[in-house]
Amino acid sequence: MKKFPLLLGLFYLITTSFFPASSENISPSSVTIKEIELSPKKNFSPVNDAEEVYKNLQFEGETLNFEVFEKAFLGFQNLKKSGKLELTAHLLSVCDFSLSSNRKRLWVIDTGEKKLLFNSLVAHGKGTGEEFAMNFSNTEDSHQSSLGFYITEQTYTGDNGYSLRLFGMDKGYNDAALERCIVMHGANYVSEDFIKAEKRLGRSWGCPAIPRELAQPIINTIKNKTCLFIYYPDQNYLSSSQWLKGNEQKDQILNDVSNQKMATN
Repeated sequence: MKKFPLLLGLFYLITTSFFPASSENISPSSVTIKEIELSPKKNFSPVNDAEEVYKNLQFEGETLNFEVFEKAFLGFQNLKKSGKLELTAHLLSVCDFSLSSNRKRLWVIDTGEKKLLFNSLVAHGKGTGEEFAMNFSNTEDSHQSSLGFYITEQTYTGDNGYSLRLFGMDKGYNDAALERCIVMHGANYVSEDFIKAEKRLGRSWGCPAIPRELAQPIINTIKNKTCLFIYYPDQNYLSSSQWLKGNEQKDQILNDVSNQKMATN
C-alpha cells in the first residue's frame, strides 16, 4: 500500500512534464521581436519624391509643368529599379515638346541636390512640325523627333561638332535612335536671333539640338548614363510605355474623386 502513493506521484510528475508552457512564461523579448517583424515597412512613393524635388526647384525662366516632371521622374525611377541606370543616378533632363519651339523647353535637373542646372532652347525635327511639334517617328529618314526615355551615352565630335549619343529605351518609339544617329548637338539655328529672323526656332533632322554655346556645358553635364525624357501628350505612348507604369492607381483615385464631385453637383 505504501508503494501506491509513490507510484501515483511519479506518474503525475512524468505526465505533466510534457505540457506546453503557459503564456505567462513567454519572455517579453520574444513578444517584442514578433511585434517588430509584423510592423509594416514605410514605403517611399516616387510621386511624393517628385513633389519634394519639384517644390525645391527655382525656375527663373520657363517653368516646367509639374505633370510633365512627374512622368519624367517616374520613368527615371523605373529605369533605376530595372538596372538600366545606376541607383545613384541623379541627373534628369526633360524636353517638353508640347510647348512652342520659341520657348526654353529643355530642363536639366539635379534631383539629388533638388537644383535646376540648365534651362535652354531645344529644336525638334524638321518633319515633326514648324513652330510646334505635331508628328513623331522612330523611322530612318523621317526627319522627325522620337518620344520617350533615353539614356545618354558617350560623346564624339562629328559633322555637327561636339555631340552626345542617345540610346532610346522605348520600344517602337525611340529604340532606333542610334541607327538613325539621333544625338544631342549644338546648332547655330537654335538661338534667339534665329527666332527673331524666322519667327520660330530652327529645326533638326530629328535630333534634340541645343544652342551652340551651351552644347559643351550641357553635354558634359549629362553624358555617360543619365536620363533624358522627351515628352508630348501622345496618349498611345503615355499608356504603353513600360517606364510610365506605376501611376495607374493614383490616376484611378483622381478619376473617382472627379466623378464623385460631378455626381454631387
